[in-house]
Amino acid sequence: MTAIPAASDGTAELRAKRFYADHERAILGTAVVVLFLVFWEGLERGWWTEALRPLVGTAAERWTVRPIFISSPTRIAATAWRMFFVTGEIWTDLGWSALAYALGLGLAIAVGIPFGLAAGWYRRLSYAVEPLLAGLNATPQIAFLPLIVVWVGTGLAAKVIIIFLLAVLPIAMSAQAAVRTTDARLLVMARSCGAGQALLFRSIIVPSAVPHLLAGLRLAVGRAMIGIVVGEIYGSASGIGAMINQAGSRFQTDKVFVGVLTLIAAGMMLSEIIRSIETRVARWRPPL
Repeated sequence: MTAIPAASDGTAELRAKRFYADHERAILGTAVVVLFLVFWEGLERGWWTEALRPLVGTAAERWTVRPIFISSPTRIAATAWRMFFVTGEIWTDLGWSALAYALGLGLAIAVGIPFGLAAGWYRRLSYAVEPLLAGLNATPQIAFLPLIVVWVGTGLAAKVIIIFLLAVLPIAMSAQAAVRTTDARLLVMARSCGAGQALLFRSIIVPSAVPHLLAGLRLAVGRAMIGIVVGEIYGSASGIGAMINQAGSRFQTDKVFVGVLTLIAAGMMLSEIIRSIETRVARWRPPL
């Protein structure tokens, strides 16, 4: 009779270990986030000041931060609830930012992938565009923003252009590198079987380039987020970046954090979507 509880305890321990192994990434990530939020909340509420006062005396006061400078997770959560579900004031700005982001990133994908694949496939075209790509890659595209404002103003077009400039380079360069790293043996075998240029490109080059394209797209997602913030802060009257700029000028720190965290959440969601696609694509490739 005494062996049954022992066996039950062993099974529970095994299940706990298996659960941790299956969800290790999520568990560790969540634990770090929770610890950071507790530390942050303690700065604003003075928890750490009270805890350190018996040890360091008045020097513990430096561990208390005024809400106007850093706010706190609970204040930010309350402000986010109000902005999203009570007043709904953030949805208009979020809609304008999402529109500019979708147009800019979509245009970067539509231009960058064909251009990069063509530059990697055709040698003379690669020679012609490599100086341009290298120069743009070495240049902070945000430096073009004053010129873009002069050319098209501070409306939607300016934001779309700056997002496009920031996102198109990693996509195009990843596509170009993907073609160059295609297994030459596959091309030789296909040509020996009479495959033409179009068939080679469609059946070998494009499928082998998918992992590189997804990696470039992940970089483009983050760079496009930078573009949307910079483009809207520079003078736009609408969008999340404009909201952050206006809230910062009024010392509404909690509202600034709501805008920043909204962008972070959107970027993480898009990155996770691309990561899941990468995982599915990796299953197609044979193990090395």
